[in-house]
Amino acid sequence: MNSTAQGGGTDRKVAVVTGGAAGIGQAYALRLAQDGHAVVIADLGPADETEKLVREAGGEVLSVETDVADAESVARLASAVAKRFGRADILVHNAGIYPVVPFEETDWPTWRKVMGVNLDSVYHLTRAFLPWMKANGWGRIVFVASTAFHTGPAGLVTYAASKGGVIGFTRSLATEVGDFGVTVNAIAPGMVRTPGTLAGPQQDAGLFDAVVATQAVKRVGVPEDLMGVVSYLTSEAASFMTGQTLAVDGGVARL
Repeated sequence: MNSTAQGGGTDRKVAVVTGGAAGIGQAYALRLAQDGHAVVIADLGPADETEKLVREAGGEVLSVETDVADAESVARLASAVAKRFGRADILVHNAGIYPVVPFEETDWPTWRKVMGVNLDSVYHLTRAFLPWMKANGWGRIVFVASTAFHTGPAGLVTYAASKGGVIGFTRSLATEVGDFGVTVNAIAPGMVRTPGTLAGPQQDAGLFDAVVATQAVKRVGVPEDLMGVVSYLTSEAASFMTGQTLAVDGGVARL
């Protein structure tokens, strides 16, 4: 890893990964470290395990406890990144929540919480980190959407709506920033086996088996299935791809 070079045209970048303490976000952070980047982990709580994995991969790491739905918390994250690295080249916004609740049982506070974490956060993080990328003439922004937007599962109206917003934001922002060397894309995972999904209602409700039955690839997804996609989208090889949403779901949503 080039430990001194940063910015466009060099090997080493600074990558901010939200929701990186566990699950899919941890896999993203590890792969970006393996690709030679310094990694900033932003999550609600400690990220000790991810920090250890990044260091074992030879990466430099900074962990900042952050509430992505709160503008002031995101500002503190950006300040910490500025103090440590002076820049951010890559943003992978993975943090999100997905309460499984029928729409008529969804109260307004639940709706607002989902929108705050899943969609308002996109605004806060982009406002915080895009200026660095534009100024440096190089940037990679990757949002995490969901194939729930395409498949419309019951009980996830609020979640699907928030992820639809993420996809729309991705497309329009890509149009605005392409001339600055910044690409904006989204990854849309399907159901992935993580500590979070295993602790939720999906396992007991038999949703893993039900989803696998609709997939072209007949197995449950794991975080490692998403590592190659984030590596590509944050690389120089993806410089001509922007405004796209890539479904990584075993072939549920055959877009």
